[in-house]
Amino acid sequence: MSNRLFFATTALFLLSQLPILAQSGLPSRIAFGSCGSQERSMPILDTARNFQPDYFIWLGDNIYGDTKDMAVLKAKYAQLAAKPEFQRLKKNTTFLATWDDHDYGWNDSGRHYAFKKQSKNIFLDFWEEPKESPRRQHDGIYTSYYLDENGKRLQIILLDNRTFRDDLRLYRGELSRDAKFFYPLDYYPHEISDSTLLGEEQWKWLEKEFQKPADLRIIGSGTQFSISYNGYEAWANFPHEQKRMLELIKKTKANGVLFLTGDVHYAEISVLKENGLYPIYDVTASGITSTWHFATPNENRIEGPVMENHFGLLSINWNQPDPSIKMEVYDIRGNQRIEHTIRLSELTFQK
Repeated sequence: MSNRLFFATTALFLLSQLPILAQSGLPSRIAFGSCGSQERSMPILDTARNFQPDYFIWLGDNIYGDTKDMAVLKAKYAQLAAKPEFQRLKKNTTFLATWDDHDYGWNDSGRHYAFKKQSKNIFLDFWEEPKESPRRQHDGIYTSYYLDENGKRLQIILLDNRTFRDDLRLYRGELSRDAKFFYPLDYYPHEISDSTLLGEEQWKWLEKEFQKPADLRIIGSGTQFSISYNGYEAWANFPHEQKRMLELIKKTKANGVLFLTGDVHYAEISVLKENGLYPIYDVTASGITSTWHFATPNENRIEGPVMENHFGLLSINWNQPDPSIKMEVYDIRGNQRIEHTIRLSELTFQK
């Protein structure tokens, strides 16, 4: 069967073929990363290119826009486009992208950002989204891609965790201190079930996506999913939404869910365990140019952290009866810093 890559839409069950792919067959190497300032060089992109990935998924904070002036936002994207290392990687792989707050437009912002429609158009134009793409027909930038060959099926889902998200709950003064943490906390979790991160329109679309047959479902989210609460931005600030995701996976019997995330300026692998569900892995790669001086406590961390500039790599051996999925993180020198391998059967509901 010939390789096919499709968009999936919200209201329409419309599938339209994408432009020429960088590979034939199902991808065996998917690189990913986030948090790159257009003001700085990005040698990690050349490091990633050396691994010849079939795709590179940009997981958000792909630029640091942080503006309410759309001319400024466009200019910052132009800075990224002009980088030789960006151009070299683009010529050698296929780009897929979602956003986080800084390329959405404003630090830690959600649905109340006033320029989200304008920012969306700039984002889609920069990443060369086809004019006829269903992604341009609904609010937000969520989308999915579907590939199949020889009976094996891969679904790549890119979420939008900005356009519909309610405001975060802000700690103030001494309330931000907690003996479990060595730093002041920014946010505390929503306690009411009508708080939202994805919004109803995106949730309805996602349920339809989970109902489609797939062996492996890679979900890209700018915000970390499987980590424990740490007082900063994460799905843990919306525990009802996090629980809703887990329940939706169980309801639809969606096998193969694995998260790729960014945002935090270091790399790690986290695993969230839920009764009646296989482990939900979350591979965070967040250091194209950005670094941070400490990693927050994370009860669900099994690998990492890596504090230097890095990118993530997912390697899938489709030729095995039970395909292996290797999760890796490489630093700027091409050194492997994280490796964790599982079998696809480990992401499957037990019969």
